[in-house]
Amino acid sequence: MSRCVTHLLRSVRDFAPNYFGDVFVHSRAVNGKTDVEVHKEHLRKLLGFLRKYKVYASLKKCFFGASEIPILGCLVGKSGVRPDPEKFRVISEWPTLSNVKELRQFLGLATYLCKYVENYAGKIRPLSQLLKKEAKWK
Repeated sequence: MSRCVTHLLRSVRDFAPNYFGDVFVHSRAVNGKTDVEVHKEHLRKLLGFLRKYKVYASLKKCFFGASEIPILGCLVGKSGVRPDPEKFRVISEWPTLSNVKELRQFLGLATYLCKYVENYAGKIRPLSQLLKKEAKWK
């Protein structure tokens, strides 16, 4: 389906790239029009394509006129990419780990945000050591 959507939307990819079936519309002011005016034009063109080819969007996943949107656990906006504060909240409120399975789950989420944590590998080293078979849990 993703390849089909990519092919279908090739004429609007300059302002509406897609990633695995998700389409992201971004716009900037141009030719005396505001960024909002240009964005409305882009949306009309994209929605026209979707209607013409009977491609449906999930309303739950739609964000219109947003300054930031959630993508792959991050927030993307005009100022760039930043981590989703909700992910950090979940990590900070994670219950005490008591076994390797729970540790793997925790590290899976934490690793997802590692690029935002200085010296991530050094900070998780004690936890990584607990993944070894001979590790002792206290």
